[in-house]
Amino acid sequence: MDRASDGIRFDGTPAPPPGFDPNVHPPVDRPTALAVLLRADDLLDESEPEQALALYGRLAAVPDRDVAAAAYLGAGNCLYRLDRDEEAMQAWETVTAGPETPATYRAWRQIAAARVRSGDLKGALDAYRQCEKRAPTADKAEIHSRLGWLSKETGHSGAASRHFARSRGDILPPVMTYGIIAVTSVISLLALSGQTRCLGSVLEGSPTYYRLMLDKVLIADGELYRLLSVVLVHGSALHLLFNMYCLWYAGQLVERMYGSRLFPLFFALGGISGSVATFVFGDGMYGVGASGAVFCLFGVVLVATRYHHAVLDAQSRSIASQVGFLIVLNLVLGFSGIMGNVDNAAHVGGLAAGLWLALAIPPGQVQTLASLWQSPRAVPSRLVGAGRGLLAVVALVAVLTGGYVIGMDRWRGQFDVYRECGITRSSAGATSVAGECGLSLEER
Repeated sequence: MDRASDGIRFDGTPAPPPGFDPNVHPPVDRPTALAVLLRADDLLDESEPEQALALYGRLAAVPDRDVAAAAYLGAGNCLYRLDRDEEAMQAWETVTAGPETPATYRAWRQIAAARVRSGDLKGALDAYRQCEKRAPTADKAEIHSRLGWLSKETGHSGAASRHFARSRGDILPPVMTYGIIAVTSVISLLALSGQTRCLGSVLEGSPTYYRLMLDKVLIADGELYRLLSVVLVHGSALHLLFNMYCLWYAGQLVERMYGSRLFPLFFALGGISGSVATFVFGDGMYGVGASGAVFCLFGVVLVATRYHHAVLDAQSRSIASQVGFLIVLNLVLGFSGIMGNVDNAAHVGGLAAGLWLALAIPPGQVQTLASLWQSPRAVPSRLVGAGRGLLAVVALVAVLTGGYVIGMDRWRGQFDVYRECGITRSSAGATSVAGECGLSLEER
């Protein structure tokens, strides 16, 4: 049986598109074929479908499957512009029937759109399901949105709800946000249960509380884990409640836009950045709280929505619209002194880290203004974006390392204060800090 009848040649390449004679347009070498293909694409963009169709025909017998499939895709587009709908559909179906190529996904999209225009919603739904399997990350939200609409129109309300949720990036709940809130709350409450305070100074701190809090002297002496562990303890139940509310408020949105892998990285880098900032610029010897990390998330939301223009649902847009106000309000209250011992340096440090990270790393789980306008022929930028994000993280770590070195010289000399209070490095975790030593506690 001649396999050309079903759109596939004996050698595995697609059969010539309708209306083309391979004998008139002989095969060409790959570099020439690519040049012809690009020229044909340009002519189609310039609304010259007949001229473009002739050039696509020259590529009918090229043995390179990718080039041939792209030619049939372009030929279908030309034929559709010329109101030869049946021939256009045959050309696109020829691409989808052949071996998988970069043109396969685009051909399925053309078939799906043509079926929608012809009123064949069930056929369009099947075609978009094929698109879903092949869609790049940047297109998944759009494909799920169209699947949701078609599912709703064909009476599949359950499937429609699932696809609409996926189009918003809500495939899974923000589990990392909930997990961090749960762990922080449990550890903070356990630490607070054995800790009392007087005049802003720690008197009889529980071992857990003191081992996790920000102690700048011990950090200068090498206990670097405190730069991050400080996010797990808080100065009071009210302090904990406020920070966890802000984490829930901003964290779920960051996780929705960036995914459950990048979210904990942002949170950790934000917490460390806040700690290093207060280590360098803050005056208090001690600190507790997660707001350095929370301010980092605020910064990420601000840049992702205002600079990258992430495409969000109404609820997410409502949350994002309040973030700028919350940043300004908290900074004003902190620097005014109204809220007492607020670690403003930690807030600013976390915020700066979030702004920097989000500038370099655009949201990957939702569409942005740039991805909506990306040319179909543009070179995939995923690796470029990943490299830029990695450089941003490395640069931030370098700055934090420099900050630690600067702060280390400042706080290492404070061991004299510890010795006067009868505290040694080995016993500091279990020994109370006398209020008369004047060692203040800052909340963040």
